[in-house]
Amino acid sequence: MEAYEAIVSRRSIRKYTGESVSEQEIEKILTAAMAAPSAGNQQPWRFVVVTDRERINAVKETTPYGKMLDEAALALVVCGDVRSLKHPTMWEQDCSAAVQNVLLASHALGLGACWLGYWPKEERTEPLKAVLRLPEGVEPLAVLSIGHPAEEKLRSERYDAAFVHRDRW
Repeated sequence: MEAYEAIVSRRSIRKYTGESVSEQEIEKILTAAMAAPSAGNQQPWRFVVVTDRERINAVKETTPYGKMLDEAALALVVCGDVRSLKHPTMWEQDCSAAVQNVLLASHALGLGACWLGYWPKEERTEPLKAVLRLPEGVEPLAVLSIGHPAEEKLRSERYDAAFVHRDRW
């Protein structure tokens, strides 16, 4: 799939077949994630790949919006290691860029994915840290449900010229 086509045709997929995702596909997704831009090349991202069904269910319980994890092949938790950053206020942007790369890579591989936001909601991050046993100083930004799509969503045109300003507001 061409890069531009992947960007404009990607949609959030919340229904999955339950079929597993191969280790090769997971590695490709993680390779894409780590190709994201990063302030000062600090690369604060850390990833927890959750494929154990009981652990996925435990992750699901940390958010009111986790229903899509029921049939997802995996939950990919994108975290920021904030313990020794050159640019401590930029980790959220760096990790968000990694999340977007995961969404696009998943789509390009014929998989579906959906972004569940966690940071900075402590009522979600704290239980997730406990479920995953994250070390002090590693903050969960997002959980991504990933799997083989059991739904098809049509491409939607989102371009709106009214949102664009030229040279000044």
